[in-house]
Amino acid sequence: MNEPIVTLQNVTKRIGGKTIIDKLSFQVPQGEVFGFLGPNGAGKTTTIRMMVGLMSLSEGDILIGGHSIHTDFEKAIKQVGAIVENPEMYKFLSGWNNLVHYARMVPGITHHRIAEVVKLMGLENRIHDKVKTYSLGMRQRLGVAQAVLHKPRLLILDEPTNGLDPAGIRELRDYLRQLSRDEGVSVIVSSHLLSEMELMCDRVAIIQNGRLVDVRTTKELVQEGGRGTVVFEVSDTKLAHQVLAQKDGAYPAELQQEGIVLQLDREEIADVTALLVHAGVKIFGIHPVTTSLEDKFLEMTGSDQIA
Repeated sequence: MNEPIVTLQNVTKRIGGKTIIDKLSFQVPQGEVFGFLGPNGAGKTTTIRMMVGLMSLSEGDILIGGHSIHTDFEKAIKQVGAIVENPEMYKFLSGWNNLVHYARMVPGITHHRIAEVVKLMGLENRIHDKVKTYSLGMRQRLGVAQAVLHKPRLLILDEPTNGLDPAGIRELRDYLRQLSRDEGVSVIVSSHLLSEMELMCDRVAIIQNGRLVDVRTTKELVQEGGRGTVVFEVSDTKLAHQVLAQKDGAYPAELQQEGIVLQLDREEIADVTALLVHAGVKIFGIHPVTTSLEDKFLEMTGSDQIA
């Protein structure tokens, strides 16, 4: 694993005697797209606000690039680009002039860098149009362009896909992946669109009631345990069920409209296939039913509220 760009150490936030965030600890390595999931009120936005200095910590510390936001805030925050809530732009200015205006506030940003970021975010064709003519997806991309102008090592986005249509979400996802790959930027994304997080993120932290439930790779979350639901499309479901029932409960099967449904690992799929073929059952198809990140999220948190 790469050197962590972000380290949260027992981060705690209390407001009015109530603990909102409770000893939260995790790390994000350089160049990773990291997802932040939790039910409504779990504390995701509070944590993000503490990371960017919009809210103080009650206890613990946050290190960004090895610098504490307590003792060395300026050096820590210099490495961060962020969009909390919605990106705010001057709608009467062009996209280019918005970026130029922002660049004046940060020493060292050249016109060459602005052009580089415009190309990276795929905005070349519309960058000289006024922002008021932009779609929501284009404004989000312009917001990300602004956030990465100063070459931050960390990009933090709070609900960046809110209000975007599927095409806009896909575009944003592709650009974030490109950022992490081409510029080595670590990205922390909070979102309620779990299907997107599954496609976008390398790892996911799940929090509930301000506490960390788990940090896993999306692959581990979806394929935990190596066993999964498998549907066998067969010529004779009753015969197939009888054959499997004779194996002393080794392969408990359900009869469903689409076929025989079992919980199997990779080796067992081969064994069951051989067993059925030997018994004269024709197999027309074998379909693994993938557990989604959403299913796993609900299973782990016991929650039907997703945010």
